[in-house]
Amino acid sequence: QVRLVESGGGLVQAGGSLRLSCAASPSGRTFDDYIMAWFRQAPGKEREFVAVISGRGGYTYYEDSVEGRFTISRDNAKNTVYLQMNSLKAEDTAVYVCAAGRGIHYTASAYEYWGQGTQVTVSS
Repeated sequence: QVRLVESGGGLVQAGGSLRLSCAASPSGRTFDDYIMAWFRQAPGKEREFVAVISGRGGYTYYEDSVEGRFTISRDNAKNTVYLQMNSLKAEDTAVYVCAAGRGIHYTASAYEYWGQGTQVTVSS
């Protein structure tokens, strides 16, 4: 089991940057046993995959609309995964949620553990 707590969201102007953090508290397994991912959900829309990173950070994958603007990373010594978001657009506005699982997946249903989310609002 793993508890996830996100932070770092806020209000930013279009073109700006934010760095989200997701602090994990695993029990029974170590943090690097978990694949970590970020999803987002805008009002009235389904939860959408954003990015995923493997246990040791050697593999990352991004949704097409954030490729080149967002970077997912992790610090296993700190049990934390990050999402650096640059060149933000109004359409990036959503609640961003981190998730933990045991395999590389790109759909929400495959992830077992979820945080509460952090709001990101990009003003145009």
